[in-house]
Amino acid sequence: MIERARPRSVSINQIQMSADSSSVQAATPASNTGFQDVWGQLPDRGVLLALLAAWTALFHFLGTSTFGYVKTHSMFGWWYWVYTRAAQDADGNVHLSRLSNIEEWHGAIIPIVVLALLWRRREELMTMPKRVWWPALALFLGAALMHVVGYLVQQERVAIAAYFFGVFGLTSLVWGPGWARLAMFPFLLFFFCVPLGQGGSEVITFPLRLLATQLTSVFSHTILGINVVRSGTQLFNPTGAYNYEVAAACGGMRSLTVVVAFSVIMGYVTFRSTWRRLALVAAAVPLAVTANVVRLTMIILAAEVFGQDWGNFVHENWFFSLVPYVVAFGGLFLLTHWMREDKPPRTPRDPLVMEGAK
Repeated sequence: MIERARPRSVSINQIQMSADSSSVQAATPASNTGFQDVWGQLPDRGVLLALLAAWTALFHFLGTSTFGYVKTHSMFGWWYWVYTRAAQDADGNVHLSRLSNIEEWHGAIIPIVVLALLWRRREELMTMPKRVWWPALALFLGAALMHVVGYLVQQERVAIAAYFFGVFGLTSLVWGPGWARLAMFPFLLFFFCVPLGQGGSEVITFPLRLLATQLTSVFSHTILGINVVRSGTQLFNPTGAYNYEVAAACGGMRSLTVVVAFSVIMGYVTFRSTWRRLALVAAAVPLAVTANVVRLTMIILAAEVFGQDWGNFVHENWFFSLVPYVVAFGGLFLLTHWMREDKPPRTPRDPLVMEGAK
């Protein structure tokens, strides 16, 4: 005799528990996404690696047409020499402890920062539609033309910009417009990988020096009541108690670079809208100038009260050199909070209450 199976009774609590467990299991892989998971979701990986390898080989063997202080046709070899020349001794050995003294030392870590920012958005990268985007071919051809021009006019800095521009064009060509929108803002950081050199940085630092000395003089006169005489980029006391020349190294180029790069990173991490990101980057320039004015004002104030030796101490002390960054970063954090995208909506006033108030 075959006994008919009785239907199992499932309680509502069991159904709810199974639904909760399935939702937790579905959410777990998204938060624990590894490199293999992300890489496996990207189409045409082999084609892209081959294109990037050929593009990189071009800049290694035909990256520069000059034989100046370093005899190499490799753009990467010239780039390495620029960032390590100040840290080399007579035998050519590079001392890592001296790298921080190089004005443009930050260029060596920018690629790591860009990869970290893109990795932070890996879940969005996995879910976005990916396809071949032919308009990006125009970006790549523009980068190739830029490199040809830089090679002919013997400008290695143009070659560096063309290389990163070409990488962006190739990846956008293979992975589509979604990748282009996702990676465009982090790729802007590669601008800081281009060493400006003494001539290029002077174009930026000299106006900054003039502006910083002028603002410091006005602030000292009107707010602090200190009689400071300004002559070009010099600030001195009429009695000759102190005299300071705002040199190129103190022109604010390093602080400007750090603050602008930090604003790009903060804007990309914090905001989704493009206009908020661009507004934060635009605000970084006046904030960097303000930070430099704060530093010069501290030096003038110390020299006015205690003499030039104290002003020199404030200028050379590591602690006081960090104060301007506190001012600039504090301004960026305040702007980020003010422009935040998750502002609570305004509560409409009750018309009955308003009518009763009348």
